[in-house]
Order: sequence, then C-alpha cells, then structure tokens
Amino acid sequence: MHPARAAAVRTIARRGRGVPDPPLPQHPPRGVPTPGPEGASRGSDRPGCRQTLRAGRCRLPRHQQRRAAAGDRRWRFGRRGARSRCRPAAGRRRPGRPDGPSGRGASDPRAAVRRGSGGNKESGRDVVDHVAGTARPRTRHHRELGKDRHLMKIGIIGAGNIGGNLTRRLTALGHDVAVANSRGPQTLSALAEETGATPVTVAEAAHGARIVVVTIPLKNIPDLPKGLLDGAADGVAVIDTGNYYPKERDGRIAAIEEGLTESRWTERHLGHPVVKAFNGTYAQDILERPRPKGDPERIALPVAGDDETAKQAVRDLIDELGFDSVDSGGIDESWRQQPDTPVYGLRAGVEGVTEALAAASPERPEAFRA
Repeated sequence: MHPARAAAVRTIARRGRGVPDPPLPQHPPRGVPTPGPEGASRGSDRPGCRQTLRAGRCRLPRHQQRRAAAGDRRWRFGRRGARSRCRPAAGRRRPGRPDGPSGRGASDPRAAVRRGSGGNKESGRDVVDHVAGTARPRTRHHRELGKDRHLMKIGIIGAGNIGGNLTRRLTALGHDVAVANSRGPQTLSALAEETGATPVTVAEAAHGARIVVVTIPLKNIPDLPKGLLDGAADGVAVIDTGNYYPKERDGRIAAIEEGLTESRWTERHLGHPVVKAFNGTYAQDILERPRPKGDPERIALPVAGDDETAKQAVRDLIDELGFDSVDSGGIDESWRQQPDTPVYGLRAGVEGVTEALAAASPERPEAFRA
C-alpha cells in the first residue's frame, strides 16, 4: 500500500476509536530562535530550511513548515527542489559571527577590526576595549557613544610608547586611526593586526584627519615631509607630545636653548599651530588609568595651545579617553609642562595639576640643557 494511503487509513481508524489527532506544532513567536538538532540556537525566528534559519523568513507551504518544526530533517535542512523557494527576505542581513570575522575568540585583542571612516555600524564584529581587556559588540558600542560624541579620522605619526598606546585606545573607541613611523608601514603589521589601525607612510598619515598626533623625537621633526598637513581636514588639530632631551637623545637645539618653547619650535617646522598634550603622561597610564567622570582617581592632563578651537577638540578627545584636562595657556606658556617641571609626570586631579602649573618656573633646569 502506498505510504500516503496507509497514513490516511491509520488516521480514519484512529478517529473511529475516538482518539483525537495529535496537535500540530505551534510556530514560535518572532524573535525566539529555533533550536537546531543539537539543541543550539540556529539564529532563526521561524522553522524551515537552512536558508530560512539564516534569513529569518520561509517561503515554503505551511504544512512543510509544520514538518520542519516537528523535526523532519528533509525540510529543516532543505532538500533538492525546495531550496529555490526559500530565499532570504529582501533587506534582511544575516547575523554576524560572534567570534569576529576571523573566528578568533572574543578575548583575543586581534579580534578588533579595521574601522572605516564612519564605522561599520551594521557589522556583527567585535570591538576590543583595551582598558577592560574584553570585546564588545560593535553595534552596542555605537549605541553607547551618545549624541555628544562622534567618530573621526585620526592620524598618528610615531608608533613608540605614546603613539602605540594612543593607537590602541583610539581604535578601541571606534575611531578610524592611521598610524605611521619612520621605518614604513610594513613594520607596523603587528600593531595593525592587534588594533585594526591602518598602517600608512608618514606622508599619508594626515590625509583626511581631523586630529593629527605628532609623537616622534624632537630631533626628527625637521625630517618630516613638507606639506605634511596639506591633505588634512579643514581646521585639523595637531597634537605635539614632544619633549627636549638634549643630553640623552636630541642634541643641542639652539633656539630652544635660547628660550623658545619646545612646541613653538615644533610649530614653526610644521607650519601649523599645535596643541601640547600627553608630553608628561606615562605611556602605560593611557591604557591603565582612564576613569569615568567624577571618579576621585581620575587624572588630569595639562593642555597648551593658541588655537582655542583646536585646543577644545583635544580636550574633548582627552575626556573621551578617560582623563580630565587643565588649560595651561598658550604655546609660549607651555614651558609650564616641559620636563622637570612640577606637573611633568604628575598623577593628580584638576586641582593638583592646576597648583603644579602655577608653581612652575620658566628657567630651564640644568639637567635639560645641552
């Protein structure tokens, strides 16, 4: 007897004995994942074939969907002739992999992905927060940014202690970071893989950037390419983190020895106003000491600059990184935060930094003279 006819005979016999038909399986409500054969969620809100499970929409007839819900593997995983009728709904996106694009675990810092200019807000990839040492979903991270923040392109010239840790923090916050050093982008592959930053040449680092960080030895400033900032965004803010170490590294620079501040000397070589910041900050503190607003242990950093708009942009970035800031005046007053001043290397809040700036002397210490 044909299997279908045998099934019909059994149904008629069952009803003749007064035995009710078994209830049909109910569809789960939308948003409730359908478990696969191993009990794991397959990421779909309706039963059906494999394509249905990925896309969340099934075009099969209802009776075939019931068979899928009942565990019929032919329909749950698709069969020849039925797949053409099961296709993803228009406008739907398949969910991303929880481990990131390369299958790495969430705790692996290499799970961070390269950022675009506006961030890939649609992606299910993970973003690594190097402060917490954990990975968070990128979509959740963008929701946490709030209306008072926006992502931007940042160029970092110099990948040493300060430059490397700023790259780690800024990429973790979602910014599009281009990093360069004097040896070429091929030497930055490890940092790029760890953070998702884009390794570039020095000449390309400022292209389209709204903030450029120059964090190289002072003696190398004259070697930077001419027109370095020509391709930067309008109103670009340039951060100078440099210090003058004549005996240990830089040799004698006559203009600084005669009383010119270090950042003014740098500014003249760049041909663009600079904002002095991070020059007295321990590099490891950038990773380990960020604190939320109002925390009594939150550190304040001195910031000097003549361009008030650029200075405010830098102070906003410092706040985003988890630190307070104190306006230490213009570039001609940036001697207050040069090496061997009371604020240099100071780990204190706004009040302590303000007092240290006031206690500084314009006389360069003998240890920092050629």
